[in-house]
Amino acid sequence: MIKIILSAVLSFFFLFTTLVHAGALNINTADAESLASGLNGVGDAKAVAIVEYRQQNGPFKSIDDLALVKGIGEGTVDKNRENIVVE
Repeated sequence: MIKIILSAVLSFFFLFTTLVHAGALNINTADAESLASGLNGVGDAKAVAIVEYRQQNGPFKSIDDLALVKGIGEGTVDKNRENIVVE
């Protein structure tokens, strides 16, 4: 009985984790168009800057690294924090 309950709890956890990240935008793989349409406060020029930064410096290691891109401030990162991933 304990194995069944444990299995159900683990299944729910993995399902929940998948659903939470399902709508998230990966800033390491998204193209400029997806970034512009998926991030609040990011237009075409800033989206291109994100892609160029990533190409020159490698993938973002954390969500906060997005603020290293010229034109992207901490406020923009904070507005989008719940909707972006770097994995």
